[in-house]
Amino acid sequence: MASPLRFRRSQEGWNTDRITNELLRPLDGKFGATLSEPRYAPGNGYDARRLDMGNGDFALFAWKTDPSRTHRLDGESVSGTDAYWLGNTETPSVLWRTDKYVFDQVPYHISRWAQRELLDDLAESSPWLAEYRYLSWFFLPVLLSKDGSETSRAFFRDHAAGFPDASREEALGFYESFLKTGVLDDYRYVMASKLGTSEYLDPVRMSATMGEFNVAKILADAGYDVTPEAEVTTGHSLDFKAADENGGTLVEVTRPRPPTRRAADNPVTAVRETAQTKSSGQLKKHGGGAVLFVDCTSFRDDEWAAVRDEQPEVRHRPAVVFRARPDGSFTGYAKGRVPLALGDVVELV
Repeated sequence: MASPLRFRRSQEGWNTDRITNELLRPLDGKFGATLSEPRYAPGNGYDARRLDMGNGDFALFAWKTDPSRTHRLDGESVSGTDAYWLGNTETPSVLWRTDKYVFDQVPYHISRWAQRELLDDLAESSPWLAEYRYLSWFFLPVLLSKDGSETSRAFFRDHAAGFPDASREEALGFYESFLKTGVLDDYRYVMASKLGTSEYLDPVRMSATMGEFNVAKILADAGYDVTPEAEVTTGHSLDFKAADENGGTLVEVTRPRPPTRRAADNPVTAVRETAQTKSSGQLKKHGGGAVLFVDCTSFRDDEWAAVRDEQPEVRHRPAVVFRARPDGSFTGYAKGRVPLALGDVVELV
């Protein structure tokens, strides 16, 4: 599976002749490529070009035209000649040995320039996303990745981000509103990458990823500071740590396949089997103390009603079994003593 978009940094000298010879020509020979001025200028002593391939792939390249200037690179002061490449096409061989950086590790002006370019590209190629600017920005490393651009957009466009009976507009509005709070901004690359960059569409797996966003919203709305991928003493990570002035609580999330897409077509069985897999695996290795959230958002109204009414055990306590709706409401039930104050967010039955 290809990775989400990342910059490559070259510390060699660059000019327009070298760009033509070592970047454009190999790509043009393989894909048919054109070299042009970008829409925006990176500033701070940098010049830039964009390369567009005949197959729809792209690349951005910015190089320093004033080597006397310095900037910050991943927290360190850097001076001298350098350049940045970002693209979802084949990387030219001259850049193969360069280091990779995510958006918030490169100089701010380079990151801002590239993301402005990409957001405009995304709005042009997928105009239905233009209204959801924050969602587009948050998932940009995936939405324009080499293999994941088509599948990630199809998931949001055709599968309502995992809501089984909601419109695309309702679903994207739900996540746009949550992401705008900035709660997950510091963990953007970690969380966006979970959606995956596979060329094969897997709505069930992608919906499971959105279950983590649903739980993050619950925890944030309840007033907790949310840290994804919380490391534990057993050497692995659980999905979240929810913290307040009283301390922190570890959280693990699972999301059952909807009954219509399982061998077991009973919604209660679906919840039990999925939760059992999680509790006998990662949570068992952890040794207890974490809260298990079972996200039934993929269930239709009648399927959720059966689970809500029976309230099956999930082989782990404490646990919260819930379903999200795109209007921002959550309903569910709890098993065991949950050390989180969720009553103002989740309507517990």
